[in-house]
Amino acid sequence: MAPGADGASGAREKARPGRTGGLDAPDLPDTADRSDPEAGLATAEYAVATVAAVGFAGLLIAVLKSDTVRGLLESIISSALSV
Repeated sequence: MAPGADGASGAREKARPGRTGGLDAPDLPDTADRSDPEAGLATAEYAVATVAAVGFAGLLIAVLKSDTVRGLLESIISSALSV
């Protein structure tokens, strides 16, 4: 049978022991552009947004636990249910 007749490339792929359990695996291309100064910036932005959201949630919980806000919410719910 001719190389490539069975759908394979015919060339042996390099084995990477330890990562593939000893099986042959294709080399993966290095897709990271090392010259891009903004590489990973989106991840940092998501981290900052997540920290801000957690801080806002903590502040909201503190405000909603206050007696003033609790009384206001109870009066709104009571008036809505009495209609």
